[in-house]
Amino acid sequence: MKEISEILKAHSQAKAAGKKTALATVVKVEGSSYRQPGARMLVTEDGLLTGAISGGCLEGDALRKALLSIHQQQNKLITYNTSNEDDSEVGLQLGCNGIVHILFEYIDDEVVNNPIQLLQQLELQRKDAVVATVFSLKRQATQAGTVLFYRENEAPIYGNNTLSDILEDAKEALSTKTTLVKKLLDEHENEVLADYINPPVSLIIVGAGNDVQPLVKMASLLGWEITIGEGRATHATKKRFPEAKQVLVVKPEQLLENIIIDEQSYFVLITHNYKYDLAVLKLLVNTNCNYIGILGPKTKFNRMLDDLNNEGIQLTNEKLNNIYGPIGLDLGAETSEEIALSIVSEIKAVMSGKQGISLKYKTEKIHSTTNTSCLI
Repeated sequence: MKEISEILKAHSQAKAAGKKTALATVVKVEGSSYRQPGARMLVTEDGLLTGAISGGCLEGDALRKALLSIHQQQNKLITYNTSNEDDSEVGLQLGCNGIVHILFEYIDDEVVNNPIQLLQQLELQRKDAVVATVFSLKRQATQAGTVLFYRENEAPIYGNNTLSDILEDAKEALSTKTTLVKKLLDEHENEVLADYINPPVSLIIVGAGNDVQPLVKMASLLGWEITIGEGRATHATKKRFPEAKQVLVVKPEQLLENIIIDEQSYFVLITHNYKYDLAVLKLLVNTNCNYIGILGPKTKFNRMLDDLNNEGIQLTNEKLNNIYGPIGLDLGAETSEEIALSIVSEIKAVMSGKQGISLKYKTEKIHSTTNTSCLI
């Protein structure tokens, strides 16, 4: 979501400056690739790039293709065979061992519900959604592009295409929370990328000490929305945490009154005040929060559980599985910066359903393959 937010901001600035733009989207991948379907990059007519469609190896040629799309005011589908290190057509030695299909869309700001306007719908509320892009690998085919925005219990928003088939695919992607690439049974050999997109991560940090500052900086680099909650007015200030979306000076019982907890909410208890942390934990165990990280040794965590139990609060195994104490991955962290890295890494692993092992020891592919199938 961070990439999309940066693209929307860059487009707004380009539009204000009277600059034309094109949107590049990875719509399909065969084999291995640095970026997966749904990766996007905005290109302005003066060559400014926002976002990424590869690790940097495709961007140079993609810039030229995007500028051509802007000049001709047409959508274009370009295929890069990155498995061929001697690819004379592209002139790049990529060695990613895969085929990447990228759709370049000219952004006409006069067209209602153009691709950028469809992406803008994502920022209107904190709910997951699907953005559908129709493309064809057939030579000389007309590329429909990004044509649908869908969110549950809301009317779908269409661009320049109202194919009912893609709405069903969007609904499937949303229900399975998975990005899909599917073939459509039509004469144009069209396919659809139904890109499932979550709202940004909401990181709520309970505490505002000096050790919180590197954690906020690292989380902001990932595009996470950060809330700081703390009882000390001298510590919880916007000046100390400029990257935070909001900084609250609150008592424990007031904290949750200012926060919406959803599937993308992650809590870190790091006040160094046992009673404050315990009071917040007592409130959080009655919510649907999927992650509660507690800074401190195992003895502190066990003491907190004992205190909860003495107050008649017995946690189920499901609740206990969502509490991480001590917090963080075992990286040998000691400094505040290293501990922040450990915490951010654990949260990322939890949200991805991973164990945080070295990629060296993985026997399967690094990236899970986007679900691809034919529409039946």
